[in-house]
Amino acid sequence: MDLTMHWFLPTTGDGRSLVGGGQGVPQQGTVVGSDAAGVGTASQYRPPDLDYLATVAKAADRLGFSGVLTPTGTFCEDAWVLTAALIPETTRLTFLVALRPGLISPTLAAQMASTFQRLSNGRVALNVVTGGEPTEQKRFGDHLSHDQRYARTDEFLAVVRGAWGEQPFDLAGEHYDVVGARTREAPDPAPSIYFGGSSPAAGPVAARHSDVYLTWGEPPAQVAEKVQWIRGLAEEQGRKVRFGIRLHTIARDSSEEAWRHASRLLEALDPADVEKAQQAMAASESVGQQRMSALRAQSGGGGHELEIAPNLWAGVGLVRGGAGTALVGSHEEIADRIEEYAEAGIEEFIFSGYPHLEEAHWFGEGVMPVLRSRGRLAQLL
Repeated sequence: MDLTMHWFLPTTGDGRSLVGGGQGVPQQGTVVGSDAAGVGTASQYRPPDLDYLATVAKAADRLGFSGVLTPTGTFCEDAWVLTAALIPETTRLTFLVALRPGLISPTLAAQMASTFQRLSNGRVALNVVTGGEPTEQKRFGDHLSHDQRYARTDEFLAVVRGAWGEQPFDLAGEHYDVVGARTREAPDPAPSIYFGGSSPAAGPVAARHSDVYLTWGEPPAQVAEKVQWIRGLAEEQGRKVRFGIRLHTIARDSSEEAWRHASRLLEALDPADVEKAQQAMAASESVGQQRMSALRAQSGGGGHELEIAPNLWAGVGLVRGGAGTALVGSHEEIADRIEEYAEAGIEEFIFSGYPHLEEAHWFGEGVMPVLRSRGRLAQLL
């Protein structure tokens, strides 16, 4: 089975530190870290302007990544506008556009995705983010509870898929009352829907609507449990779902070099930044975020600080919410771990690293050739 590799667009900004963007945006030119940590003046913040993000996207396109994920939130540039601007900058790359139900009409979302699909010659997918942070949701005027948000997402995706159909679609629900929803013409093919959620409220929604269920980077045994859970729910709906995972990566020519870089990232962190981030994550309603925090709390010390499973490092989650783990090691070791996740049922991988341009090259030129040699990736044309 061929695996699919995606990269990430840092639309909050980028740099050689784990701190930045939504985790406390430094001013342009500000040095993050210290000379003692081995990052020094090479650690300037990179603003998410179109030129830099186009450079990252073009690198991912050239290296053979299938797509790039764009995040959503008040600390990001808008995913729709930004990725639409990158269509002519790339040739093969699919854009996984993140959007939040409840902040946009489902019929309008269907129309925007349909237009994007035609303008890009079939290069858009939707990453549906229900939202797990009450403070963030309230910035948009959204005051629904956790489970109510998933119920709304259920209706939202029903309307989106219905509007892509050949006939006008009606839905009279608790959150949406839609009559005759449709787009100018059905997108061909319909954009894939990527969806994540670890709570009991999320599972049935994923089973009914997702093409690809996404999980954050928990150890393979826990990921396998999630895969079985969602697969069973989908089978009850008469559906099949693919599975993907969201991880960071630090890939180097040797394991020692990779772990040295992980240690430098930790050394560059200000304890005050760590404390502030941990307080914010503790208030999260996201079950996935709670699982990430629990993994980090269970980690031990030792030579590979915060290693929670072989080559799986929880250091990113000290200061960044969401995906808080990274695969750290040699190219061969990371390929081994990817194959381990594949055995657990994962078919698609969404990676990122700091900074995203350089780490895309480390992964694309180091790990992906190993996977190709093992028959896990299609050969580059």
